[in-house]
Formats: sequence, structure tokens, C-alpha cells
Amino acid sequence: MENNEQVYFKLQRHLDSQAVGFPATRSGSEMKILKHIFTPQEAKIATCLTYKFEPLEMVFERSGHLAESPEKLEELLGRIEKKGGIELKIKDGKRFYCNAPLVVGMYEFQVGKLTPEFIKNFDDYTSDKKFGVELISTKLPQMRTIPIAKSIKTQHKVSTFDEVTALLEQAEAPFAIFECICRQKKSITGNPCHVTDRKETCFAAGSMAQTVLRSSIGREITLDESMSILNKNQKQGLVLQPSNTEKAEFICSCCGCCCGMLGMHKNLPKPVDFWASNFYAVADANLCDGCGNCEKRCQVGAASVSEKKKQTSIDLNRCIGCGVCVPTCPQKAISLQKKPVEVRPPQNREELYDIIMSNKKGRLGKMKVTGKLFVDAIRTGQTHLLK
Repeated sequence: MENNEQVYFKLQRHLDSQAVGFPATRSGSEMKILKHIFTPQEAKIATCLTYKFEPLEMVFERSGHLAESPEKLEELLGRIEKKGGIELKIKDGKRFYCNAPLVVGMYEFQVGKLTPEFIKNFDDYTSDKKFGVELISTKLPQMRTIPIAKSIKTQHKVSTFDEVTALLEQAEAPFAIFECICRQKKSITGNPCHVTDRKETCFAAGSMAQTVLRSSIGREITLDESMSILNKNQKQGLVLQPSNTEKAEFICSCCGCCCGMLGMHKNLPKPVDFWASNFYAVADANLCDGCGNCEKRCQVGAASVSEKKKQTSIDLNRCIGCGVCVPTCPQKAISLQKKPVEVRPPQNREELYDIIMSNKKGRLGKMKVTGKLFVDAIRTGQTHLLK
């Protein structure tokens, strides 16, 4: 008979085999995270799901030995979803279930449920090199960066998937707004956000909004309300990061002081090699007077003003093309440029995860990623990042 440790070990191995992995670490903090969310019985049931949404009947075929009926299984799955362990999509009255990755997924669904113990376990896990390498080793990242509206010019010919208003308008209802989990975590640990004191800044749509609303971690809003909140986010200088899909399921509004993704960006020597964005910023030396607005607004440390020349320079290894620096430049010296080759995101999450899964790196592939980080740190003179 399996003991509880074996049950959680099997769930960790199962989640690690999915599109977005969940690697084991020496600290074992990943096991503590799973124990926080799943009971032993729930952990067994979660191993019967995959990263693809599947109907209840199909899940019952795999997990019938754990529940006496589909109705009982539905009840158990509902409990797990309520705790943020899995996702549920209801389409045409039919229920579909799938595993949720830790990020973006189980962690974000802990809004309002964070405890000091969970925060410690999560920070220990996500600061481990194995987790970081796993997250950046995917062929496509789960998130991407799109420009804020006021940084875009007519001549850019922006595709709808890079235009935030169109992205929201084309998203599936319902719409939900919820607290940023990263800011909530920072606030609990005594490090409030330096960019905004507003809490509800992150959007969900479609099936992810359904999960947010059923789990009571957010509230339903109209499309007009979504646009109003989005405008406030942009004015305050938050970076727009939607799901890396043409049809957005979420749009995060992020800051460099709290966001886990942007925090990871700062710890990479050449982060744009692992980022999805179709734009980058440029500074016109003839117009720039070195006021420093762009440096203050930049959330990823890409813009800096030379004390000697009193002019802005943009580190293209770091610029993610968010456009936050553009509207507040008094001299209009900063603008966005579109990259020569536009990268079109997958149509939906299923397609995104299929691409990630089909290109999943093994041990050798991850070693190559680690080697690249080492070489990049040496070449860019950022050896302090090697720690």
C-alpha cells in the first residue's frame, strides 16, 4: 500500500512529465507545495489528468478505482479546483478537466489563500536553478509582452494579437478581475509595490475566468469595466503580459518590483532570448535631454541614462518592448520599433501546450540552456548572475 510520500512523489513526477514541467529539487519544497494544495486522495486523482482538457467520462475511466461513480469524482474534482489544484472548463454544459502547471496556474489560484509557510516554500522552489531552467527551456514561453496603447503609432501596423484593446474585445466571456498574486505575496512579506497601491489589476477571460469566479478569487466585470481598469494600469506604468496565444485567457499587469516573471528577467544575462515580444524601444540621441523619465519607468532595467553624456541608452538584451517608457518622454525621444520578423502566437492554449510538449527538452537540452546562461553572463560582463 502506498504511503503519503509516495503519492505526492508520483504527482510531482506526473506534473513534471506534462507540457510545463515541475522538477524535483534537493530542498523538496515542491512536495510541500503539493501537500499545501492536495490531500493524498486528491493527489492520486490529479495524476489521472493531463495538460489537455478532457471530459469527466474520460477522467473517470482512469480514476474509477478512486471514486465509486462519475458523480463522486465530479465532487472530488470540484474540491481540488476550489483549492487551485486543477482547472475546469464548462462548454455546452459539459465539464472538462486538466492539470494546472504551477505557473501560470496553481500559484495564481492561491489569491486570498497565501500563508507564510506557502510563501516560503514557493520562494524556495522558484529560486532553485532547476525550476528556472525548466521555465525558460520551453520552445515558447507561456506569457508574452505587448505594448501599452499609447506607445503604438499608426505606421506600426500592429496585429490584433499585439493590440491590447483588440485582445480584450476578441476574448471570450466571462471577464473577471482579481488581485495580482505577486503583489499580494510581496505585501504579506512587508514589501508593498512601488508602482501601484491598487490590488485588482489582473484579468481573466473565458475558461480561466470561469475558474477564477468558481474559486471566488475574483469578481466578474463587464468588457467596459475591463477597459477602464486596463487604462488605469497603463497610466501607472504597468507592463502588459497576456497569455502567449492569439485568444487571450489572461492579461497580467506587471511591475518589476513584484512580478515573478519580470524578477526572473532581471536575473538572466540576455533575457530577450527567452521572451516573446514583437517590439523594442529606441532612443533618439538628437532629441534626448537625459531627463531620466524612461529609466524610472522601465520595469526591467533596459533604459539607463549616462551621467557623462546625459543621454538614454536602451539595452536590447533586456528591452521587452512594453512601451511603458514612451508616453512620458517629454522630448518624444523614445519610440517603439517593430522587430523585422513578427512572431505570431499560437491560436489558443491547447495549441501552445502541444508545441511546448512536442519540443520538451530532456537532460541534455537543459544542460545546453544552462551552458548558454553561463556563456552569456561571461560575454555580457554579468558574472554576478552566475550565483
